[in-house]
Amino acid sequence: METSELLKKVRQIEIKTRGLSANIFAGQYHSAFKGRGMAFSEVREYQYGDDIRDIDWNVTARYNKPFVKVFEEERELTVMLLVDVSASQDFGTRNTMKRDIVTEIGATLAFSAIQNNDKIGVIFFSDKIEKFIPPKKGRKHILYIIRELINFQPESPKTDVGMALKYLTNVIKKRCTSFMISDFVDIADYDNALTIANRKHDIVALQVYDNLETQLPRVGLMKILDAESGAERWIDTSSRKLRDTYKDWWQKQQSSMQTTFNRSKVDSVSVRTDEDYVKALLSLFKKRNIR
Repeated sequence: METSELLKKVRQIEIKTRGLSANIFAGQYHSAFKGRGMAFSEVREYQYGDDIRDIDWNVTARYNKPFVKVFEEERELTVMLLVDVSASQDFGTRNTMKRDIVTEIGATLAFSAIQNNDKIGVIFFSDKIEKFIPPKKGRKHILYIIRELINFQPESPKTDVGMALKYLTNVIKKRCTSFMISDFVDIADYDNALTIANRKHDIVALQVYDNLETQLPRVGLMKILDAESGAERWIDTSSRKLRDTYKDWWQKQQSSMQTTFNRSKVDSVSVRTDEDYVKALLSLFKKRNIR
């Protein structure tokens, strides 16, 4: 993409997503995520009504009387975007690629973080770590992130979600809120890596998919391409059995993904490329607020 075209695209996305984060998501983001980060402040003697789960047993044993840990809300969070840039993101119907939705969601979350005085960073991943942008603040930093979201070209076409989660766990030492944005089409098991990452951080999974991925159209002979492996083959979509088999595979894949999220206690939402991602994000934020 030429520089002038890129800058125009960056400006368009900035105007749209900054407006969304300021006018729609401002309060929702703060209540859904700012209240989740609790930092240790001090210890004090136990008082009637204190939660026994907050007792500091080491200090209690040292002084022979109960002491509790006191926590306060962290006023500044670190937010990380884990962005899937594998070749499967370059797919979409109705003039919208999955990558386009990923870019807009990432930009909206970035502006929401900055407006709440949080740092924002990005990990671009395929089956390797393609790029790491350390968390910082400021409009210049946000515009750099948006440019990368729009124009980043990965070296590998494949996907490894588990590898990206392990990298996050190792590279970010302080607890953060991390939004993983992907289609989660990954043949490898990432269950264990997700569980470990969510114990250290607050992981939120955002699946982006296209309606055409859910079922095959009945159009007769069709040549299909696996964007990540490069494999091609012809299939006969007039076959009811073939269409049913594919639909069953998709539903099982979705069920397995959701089971993984539930087992790892990770909040999640799915966004279709032809649907309004604003509604999906608001639904996610509200779900976290009522817990």
